[in-house]
Amino acid sequence: MDIASRAAVLSFGSNLLLMLMKVAIGLAFGSVALLGDGVDSAEDVFASGLAFFTVRLALQPADETHPYGHGKAESLAALSQAALIAGGGAFVAIAAVRRLITHDVEIAVGPSLAATGVTVAANLGVAGYAFRAARISGSVAIAADARHLLTNVVQAGAIAVALVLVGVTGKHAFDPAVALLLAAYLGWTAYGIARTALRELVDTALPEATVEALRACLAHESHGMRGYHRLRTRKSGRQRHIDLHVLVDPQLTVSEAHALVEDLEGDIHRIIPGAVITIHLDPDEPGIMDSCGDEDAWAEHEHERGLGLHIH
Repeated sequence: MDIASRAAVLSFGSNLLLMLMKVAIGLAFGSVALLGDGVDSAEDVFASGLAFFTVRLALQPADETHPYGHGKAESLAALSQAALIAGGGAFVAIAAVRRLITHDVEIAVGPSLAATGVTVAANLGVAGYAFRAARISGSVAIAADARHLLTNVVQAGAIAVALVLVGVTGKHAFDPAVALLLAAYLGWTAYGIARTALRELVDTALPEATVEALRACLAHESHGMRGYHRLRTRKSGRQRHIDLHVLVDPQLTVSEAHALVEDLEGDIHRIIPGAVITIHLDPDEPGIMDSCGDEDAWAEHEHERGLGLHIH
């Protein structure tokens, strides 16, 4: 298994053990905040399992029915995780409101605090590994799972504060009050993950810093091209896609043009390793831009014309 798959397995096992511990202690000792955190861990178990499945699916090579690969399965997994987090937030909010409306119950602070401490330690360790795996692999699903785990650390910290306040003041209302704050935090986190996943599903361009680095690479005349236009980028799971039109000397032979493209692809790969690059060659001659559609839209990118991009 690659590092992303190992991170998903580690997350699954950790979440399963934490879920069993928190639900049992929450039910036994009366903390609705801890019980709600345990329910969220149950969702984490499902989310981690889904992350593992989609990471393995995304690694499968392209085939006849999926000629561009399976990368967007990871975006769908991240979107599912957002839905699970939002659902957990709604459950916690309902339980907290019900506790506030009904009456206080006795809460054993000691066992609940111990469970919270174990949760913080476990989730910090697993989240750190998952963030590293997401950074190395570029996996959207593992990045979402890491953020999900980090929310558990914040939740556990808030629950610890609530339990301490209950123990010091004897006011059990602190427990459901903190649970409501956790519900709002879960909703905000779900929104952030869903927004990131949706950007990839609708083929949003790569980050501006990456695109600027790509444009700087294309600005070097050492490639032998006379200009470029219609530069487009997108991301599908871990895979980044780049396509553009390049203007070249119309007198070049096929072999010479092929060598030019290979050199250009090599330079791009040094900036964006592993990118899938599609380059269309256009002869730099009068009338060629007229066949490229609405050139006014592309002409707005003046920086792309600095290399001698001719619009005849």
